[in-house]
Amino acid sequence: MSAPPSSASPLIADVEVDEPPIIPFDMHPPVDLAEDLERFKTQLSSYLKPDDVERVVAAYHFSADAHLGQLRSSGDPYISHPLAVAATLANWQLDTQALIAALLHDVMEDTVISKDQIAAAFGKTAAELVDGVSKLDKIENQSYEEAQAENFRKMLLAMARDVRVILVKLADRLHNMRTLDALRPDKRRRVARETLEIYAPIANRLGFNTLYRELQELAFRHLHPVRARVIAKALKSARGNRREVVGKILEAVGKRLPACHIDAEVTGREKHLYGIYRKMREKHLSFSQVLDIYGFRVIVKDTPTCYLALGALHGLYKPVPGKFKDYIAIPKANGYQSLHTTLIGPYGTPVEIQIRTAEMNHVAESGVASHWMYKDEHALTELQKTTHQWLQSLLELQSASNDSAEFLEHVKVDLFPGEVYVFTPRGKILALQRGATPVDFAYAVHTDIGNRCVACRINFESSPLRTELRNGDRVEIITAPHASPNPSWLGYVRTGKARAQIRHFLKTQQSRESTALGEQLLDQALRAIEMVMPADDAAVWDRFLKSCGAKSRQEVLADIGLGKRLPAIVARRLADAVEAGAGETAPQRPAGTILIRGTEGMTVQLAKCCRPIPGDPVIGIIRKGQGLVVHTHDCPTLARARREKGAWIDVDWATDIHRSFEVGIRVIADNRSGVLAKVAAAIAEEQSNIVNVSMDDDHGATTALYFTLQVSDRIHLARILKSIRRIPDVVRISRLKD
Repeated sequence: MSAPPSSASPLIADVEVDEPPIIPFDMHPPVDLAEDLERFKTQLSSYLKPDDVERVVAAYHFSADAHLGQLRSSGDPYISHPLAVAATLANWQLDTQALIAALLHDVMEDTVISKDQIAAAFGKTAAELVDGVSKLDKIENQSYEEAQAENFRKMLLAMARDVRVILVKLADRLHNMRTLDALRPDKRRRVARETLEIYAPIANRLGFNTLYRELQELAFRHLHPVRARVIAKALKSARGNRREVVGKILEAVGKRLPACHIDAEVTGREKHLYGIYRKMREKHLSFSQVLDIYGFRVIVKDTPTCYLALGALHGLYKPVPGKFKDYIAIPKANGYQSLHTTLIGPYGTPVEIQIRTAEMNHVAESGVASHWMYKDEHALTELQKTTHQWLQSLLELQSASNDSAEFLEHVKVDLFPGEVYVFTPRGKILALQRGATPVDFAYAVHTDIGNRCVACRINFESSPLRTELRNGDRVEIITAPHASPNPSWLGYVRTGKARAQIRHFLKTQQSRESTALGEQLLDQALRAIEMVMPADDAAVWDRFLKSCGAKSRQEVLADIGLGKRLPAIVARRLADAVEAGAGETAPQRPAGTILIRGTEGMTVQLAKCCRPIPGDPVIGIIRKGQGLVVHTHDCPTLARARREKGAWIDVDWATDIHRSFEVGIRVIADNRSGVLAKVAAAIAEEQSNIVNVSMDDDHGATTALYFTLQVSDRIHLARILKSIRRIPDVVRISRLKD
């Protein structure tokens, strides 16, 4: 929509009002392909060589022939869509290969044209770009969400190799959003939500501010049409009421800057509907409470003048404390630079002002589209290097995430702009998501720093790892050589990289531990059937893997350790494979037991129901997904599982155990002053640590004290109980098994 009517004050005419109209699809003007093509050629001729223009036009005719007879949901010829996408890229002045890819981006999905045919006609690079944008072939038994996650994964990884893939995809999504009215309401909402969650944040991350705002606005209007209409109506009404205020501000700023010898271009703009809606929702405000619906932009010649203009405006209107942001000294992750300040204008109205140079404004509006970062790697600017590093981080997330949905979740987290700027001990600035913790910081520095992190100092003071970082914090990470990620970190880390690397480490560790346990369990099962594997067992395993459909020996052993396969069944099938290859059985040897040290990791768990400690008679049971769970022989919870065949494993305690185990005890004592202190002192005398203590006091003659202690074995526990029994006030003492 254009600016307010001409009858308004000339100052008000400078206010840009961005309201892209939503036109019902049956009201769209008919497409004139000949006229659109001529306009497209004129665009190309403005910056491409004649030979390149001919190649792009040839791609148009190739695409038109491939899509011949196909119509869009609006009834327009399908070729009108690729042409519109290519025209958007021409506005960004992208190169010939990107334009060809834009014109052909749907031919692999919707026609019989193959990637090889595109490569033969227009080159390998164009074919790779088209393939990066194209969706995967549909896979059977896959939900829409799983298929979309896999498609996003493919597209984002292609984008990491060549940024032009996402530029084509963003232009494609922009035209789809502009013509979304032709689809069913449910599909419109799905596409709009997808745009808000994925494509708009990507546009923002790459610095496409104008595109980012339009995608948000269009998505909001389709996702919440009633809310959009209500806010638009309120905005239209407020526009007239605040006309005088805006005029006064523009006039005052227009006089103040020249008086300070500052040449500047001053424009006003109205906030977008989605921006107003988000502010209302996040801060729980009504529309009348959102006072700063107008913003002003001051464009000056160079960086020093930005700060001079800031001082001049702060002298004109009082600044709001805490509302000043210097994105020139510390640019946003997408390269955005500007000074932001909020002033108290006439009638107490808050006024947002952005001050930047013309170059900064160009980067803010065009982002990476105006930078040929894929052309010359030796001439990259700081912005291009930052963007390149982010694209490469997608490859790191891919290597740490085996599941497409998990990969997409990590990417979504990282797509939202960093709002917290913190310093390393050497003064380097890192941008992180709001709510990020020292663990996120550690992984942002380096994966190994994150994996070995044990503690941190924030502003020279020791702080918990779950502390939320604030702007300007100085963070120092303390590491230890043998430390490893804690699963509880997943409860508070915010960045996609930290979450992906923690999960990757835990999965790898579990796989390694479960493989080692599986090897022990299989060895025990083989001994039980009096069979031993031959020295050269590769052929035996090959036959077994083919028969069971597993990929590798390590996978089978890990499955045994995690309880997904029973060792007895694997042992019998391996015996069959030995006999099939050698025609004879293996030599005999007696069955053994698995020794427990308590340091095996996640695949060997000590049951919480009975809390076994060294010296207790124990038995093991294989649980699917948990691995080996060790119980005491008399554990009451095992009664239901005693009939399970093949799940029971003979286990025993190793003799070289050097760690503590938790055990619970209950002490019934006379309800007298100081009894808790006496019991705690008796426990400390026997070199035991108290992990937890609680009381069950009903104000009677006795009280129940519950302790969780750390002991080395059953003998150590016996000494502790004997020491507690010597206290005269103790009536009864027992070990808790549940």
